[in-house]
Amino acid sequence: MVITFFGHADFSKDDEREKRITKLIEKAAGNRDVDFYLGGYGAFDYLGYKCALSYKKGNANTKIDFITPYITEEYEKYHLRENIKKYDEIIYPPIENVPLRYAIAHRNRWMVDNADYIIFGLLHKWGGAYKTYLYAKRRKKTYD
Repeated sequence: MVITFFGHADFSKDDEREKRITKLIEKAAGNRDVDFYLGGYGAFDYLGYKCALSYKKGNANTKIDFITPYITEEYEKYHLRENIKKYDEIIYPPIENVPLRYAIAHRNRWMVDNADYIIFGLLHKWGGAYKTYLYAKRRKKTYD
C-alpha cells in the first residue's frame, strides 16, 4: 500500500493533529506494510514524516521514500544529501523531460497517481497542495 501526504508549508503541528493523522494511517493501512511517499517540504511534510516514522516502528517492512522533483547538481548538493539519511529510498519519477519550473507539480501528480491513500493538510484554497487536492479529487483517489 502507498500512502502520501500533501499540505501547506505553514501548516502548524500540534499533538491533536499528529494523533489524527496517525489514526488515519492506521485505519487506512490496517497493519499492512506501507510505502510512504513524501515530498520533504514544509511543516506538513515534516508532520507526515513523523507519523510515518511512528507507524514504521511497528511494521518492519514499511518504507519511507523521498520523491524528488529534481536531479540537478545544485539540488543534490543542498537537498538530496540531507534527505539520504532520513529516508529509506529516494525516487525520481519519470519526469526528466519536464521543465524545472513545472517539476514539483508533475512530481505531485505522479505521487497521486501512484498512491492508494492520500492525507491532506490544507489551510486555504490556493497553492500547490490545493491544486494537488483538486487533481486527486478528479482522479477519484481515496483521501482525507
